[in-house]
Amino acid sequence: MTIKDAKFVISNSRADMCPKHGRPEYAFIGRSNVGKSSLINMLTGRKALAKTSSTPGKTLLINHFLINNDWYLVDLPGYGYAQRGKSEMMKLKNLIEHYVLEREELTCLFVLIDSRHELQAKDAEFIRMLGENGVPFGIIFTKADKLSKTAAKNNVEHICKSLSEEWEELPPYFVTSSATGLGKDDVLDFIESCNNSIDA
Repeated sequence: MTIKDAKFVISNSRADMCPKHGRPEYAFIGRSNVGKSSLINMLTGRKALAKTSSTPGKTLLINHFLINNDWYLVDLPGYGYAQRGKSEMMKLKNLIEHYVLEREELTCLFVLIDSRHELQAKDAEFIRMLGENGVPFGIIFTKADKLSKTAAKNNVEHICKSLSEEWEELPPYFVTSSATGLGKDDVLDFIESCNNSIDA
């Protein structure tokens, strides 16, 4: 798939206010500072479509981007950023869960995991929730360029092995780098195949 057009449409602080459009949505989520905005910019070929920041937990809203006038890319707030008040943390948790569990347009949720580290408890907990609720999702390993090819491969295999202890079948997963463009075609081709199966 080639992305020829990508434009910001709307931000919402509540999942029930998101637009009703009948098109497929592919949402991106991960722990704060996992490289979500950089990945979105890399996938769309736009340097500043999603705003990047050195401050973790910058995304606080559900952001919709219309891609090729055909499907929506959705940028969700990060989870697990501890430096927030308890009430704000609960508000974000409810926002994320409402979208993930109730959004009819959601075709696939991509969970971003930093390939440099072991599987974090917050990631495992979130993935477990998706499985228990039957949410279709895939995993995107980010920042693979920060490691050697061998180290990145070993880390990804280790995380997949950890997940296999709870999952009979692993979800689709992709290894990416926003800096080098690694994995861009794999992710976009997967989205295209999902769109084609919907249209069939």
